Amino acid sequence: MATRIDRRFKELSGEGRAGLVTFVMAGDPDLATSLEILHALVRAGADILEVGMPFTDPMADGPAIQAAGLRALNAGTTLRKTLEMITSFRKSDETTPIILMGYYNPIYVFGVEAFLVAAKAAGVDGLIVVDLPPEEDQELCLPARTAGLNFIRLATPTTDDARLPAVLTNTSGFLYYVSITGITGAGVPDYGKVADAVAAIKAHTNLPVAVGFGVKNAESARTIARHADAVVVGSSIVETLRKSLDTEGRAGPDSVTVVEKFVEELAEGVRTAIAASA
Repeated sequence: MATRIDRRFKELSGEGRAGLVTFVMAGDPDLATSLEILHALVRAGADILEVGMPFTDPMADGPAIQAAGLRALNAGTTLRKTLEMITSFRKSDETTPIILMGYYNPIYVFGVEAFLVAAKAAGVDGLIVVDLPPEEDQELCLPARTAGLNFIRLATPTTDDARLPAVLTNTSGFLYYVSITGITGAGVPDYGKVADAVAAIKAHTNLPVAVGFGVKNAESARTIARHADAVVVGSSIVETLRKSLDTEGRAGPDSVTVVEKFVEELAEGVRTAIAASA
């Protein structure tokens, strides 16, 4: 059965454009503001929402997302409360795809079967769990797919032709190509190499390919969108939010507004890539 993610990429293909995937940390800076931000992202033009699951040891994340996770944890955010927030979001938005992104530990502690039931009931469409390799598919990937959730995997510049088939085997929804080697928010991608990598991946799969890491602004989003099926932006959004917070890390009066405005610019960049590639 097609998920919201599958349907959204079909819509994007019909429109002849790339999508915008936005990442924010659940509960950053608090759960109420975080929920407002999810709705603001959709208003601003986000096509798919990635929601981070706060964790104490986020090994693949750079300083911006690490700090967001710490703010969320300090605000009392848990995986259960994250799912409750998504349930609240679904009361007024039944169509925007939502992906939970993070690490296996919180899911393991929750209990895999219980988590999948709760995630599906909340309205989650897919998972990105960065520390579960294909060799561990029995742990979560296969049960998630059986439960009707997409399991999205990451490929990197070091994923060669020998490794790529294993990465793709049980991947669904889309493949997330990490455009730079390293942590989130670090460096700027080599756009020529990104285009070549996307083309090489597409020789192996019909899945959409989304590209993230190092997308800083509307111009870099526009450039990536010329070559990818979607552009993923996380650290830049999280940093935009951080700059709006007060000295205690609490939401300011314009926190939601500044995030919405920044994402509007990103969305415009992604959409105008059609003309640039015509």
